[in-house]
Parts: sequence; C-alpha cells; structure tokens
Amino acid sequence: MTTGPDTRPGEAGTAAGQADPGTPDVADLPGGVRAALEAVLMVVDEPATAEQLAEGLGQPADVVEDLLEDLRREYNGYTGSSPDVATAPRGFELRNIAGGWRIYSRAEFADVVGGFVLEGQTARLTQAALETLAVVAYRQPVSRARVSAIRGVNVDSVVRTLVQRGLIEDSGHDPESGAVLYRTTSYFLERMGIGSVAELPQLSPHLPGLEGIAEYYDAGRM
Repeated sequence: MTTGPDTRPGEAGTAAGQADPGTPDVADLPGGVRAALEAVLMVVDEPATAEQLAEGLGQPADVVEDLLEDLRREYNGYTGSSPDVATAPRGFELRNIAGGWRIYSRAEFADVVGGFVLEGQTARLTQAALETLAVVAYRQPVSRARVSAIRGVNVDSVVRTLVQRGLIEDSGHDPESGAVLYRTTSYFLERMGIGSVAELPQLSPHLPGLEGIAEYYDAGRM
C-alpha cells in the first residue's frame, strides 16, 4: 500500500483507531516511527502482523506496512527505489512468515551463529555438571562430600566448574563438620526462568519408588 498525499512515514498523527491520547507519539522519538518499529521488531518473540505493530505504535496500518517493506529491502542491501542501488546486506533479515513479521539471522550465517551458541558463552554443561547442579539445587545448602555421596563419584572439579560459571556459590560452613556449603545463585534462577528454588519441579512424580531414600536424609551431614 501507499500513503495518502498528505501522509508520510514518521509523520502520522493521532487519527481515529490509533492509540489513546495518553500514548507517546513515536514520531517525536529519535528516528521517528521507523526507528520505533525496528525497536519493537527486535523484541517480538513470534511473528507480528502489520495491524498488531500499527496498534502498538499508534500508527495507521498502511504506514507501518510501507515501513516494513522499506526495512526488508534495506536489510537485504537495497538503499533506493532502484534494484541497481544496493549495498552489502545485513547479517539479519526481516521476514513475513506465518502471517506476521519478525527479524531473523540470515540462513547463510547459521553455522556461525550455531558455533557461537554452542561453543561460546552459552556452552552447554556436561552431563556430570548437570547432575551435580541438580543435587545442589534440590539439597542446598549442601557440601561437596554430600553431593559426592549422592552421586557416587568425586565432584570436586565439577563443583569448581559450576562456581566458575556462576551457577552455584559458597553458602557458609557446616556447623558440625566445617565443610563449605554450596547453594544456587540468582544467575541460576535467571537461566532456569524461575523466581526462587521453590518453583523447581517436584521430583516425587518422577521417582520409581522411595525405597532407600532415607539414606540420603538420615545418614547424617557430611
């Protein structure tokens, strides 16, 4: 669609059907409607229709549709109305799929992005680290000796790794043995997407039976 003769992207007013008068006019923000639209597209977690985006920005749908097409062309490397006028494309693109619009990294960079996710700062924990972390999460505060007894293996190196990754931390000392106790951190809660350890899933429904469980609770602190 095209805008009317007196309407240009970034200069739309507060016509009927737009946001209420109390909503800030995005046209007055740095970069205007275009920049505001980009900001919203950067945070949507599922494709959004032009109508949804227009409603959120308080702008006419036809203005937003034109801006979406302009942004798609710009990300693809076209800077003007002529296909001959182009620059290098961005590492991301704007797609219209599943009935809506969303920004995605380009398929050509899948290996690069995948390598960063799997080998960079968000590298996955080993199975041993995950098991140790689970014990700490459900039995905290708990000592390394106690975790080792539950897992049946020495966990010293794994505990050091979890501390370095910021997932567990020192929680003081056991009053009887003097052993260092460990607990999960706020970063652990953030990565799990929960507000407290009380929100961790209950284990009982997943256990085949409770025989022998007393040895973990009644054997005394280690």
